[in-house]
Amino acid sequence: MKKIIPYIMTASIAFIFNDPILPNTRGNEVAKIKAATQVIKDIMNIPEKTIPPSLLKKACGIAVVPGVLKVGLGLGGRYGKGILAVRTEIGNWSNPAFITLSGGSIGWQIGVQSTDIILVFTNKKSVDAILEGKFTLGADASIAAGPVGRHVGVKTDVEFKSEIYSYSQSRGLFAGIALEGAAIQIDHNANEALYEEEITPEDIFSNTSRNVPDCVEELKKALEED
Repeated sequence: MKKIIPYIMTASIAFIFNDPILPNTRGNEVAKIKAATQVIKDIMNIPEKTIPPSLLKKACGIAVVPGVLKVGLGLGGRYGKGILAVRTEIGNWSNPAFITLSGGSIGWQIGVQSTDIILVFTNKKSVDAILEGKFTLGADASIAAGPVGRHVGVKTDVEFKSEIYSYSQSRGLFAGIALEGAAIQIDHNANEALYEEEITPEDIFSNTSRNVPDCVEELKKALEED
């Protein structure tokens, strides 16, 4: 019986997170990009709690996952859908590819909480690993709660030496967050819905698609305003 309980809880969490009223349509994916853009704008408007510009300038990629649900049903779990953009060879930001973030947590929990999450990738190896398949934070790459503040320098790396820095925003509060064990996967169906064609993440990041909605440019503009 004890062995069955974790599987029951996992199935229950998966059922809650699987939202049948939000199919992969271009309208739904545009709304998700607009939500991610707003998360970036909100964070950048809090100078004392923002992601350090020095960290963003050296970032190889950034993931924004608005409204990640953390559900406690005995065993806890989290699920969210967001975007991943990478730094191109000429130094600007690429078009976004969709990702999902999911993962369980240990301990008895009750309740539901929604949190916006940002991940800043400091090396290309971690981004490439996501494109190759399921990627687990903390196992496939080191992750740490990110430093905050406009005037925080790169010297923070001396303390953390992390491949990924994680941030969260909940109820107007912005801070680092621990996300070890959470998994990231490319959402191919969402990508095809947004760009209205069969497209790989590599093609998305090369900015070659001709079916790019206006919201993508708004997202990239928000990322450049550091």
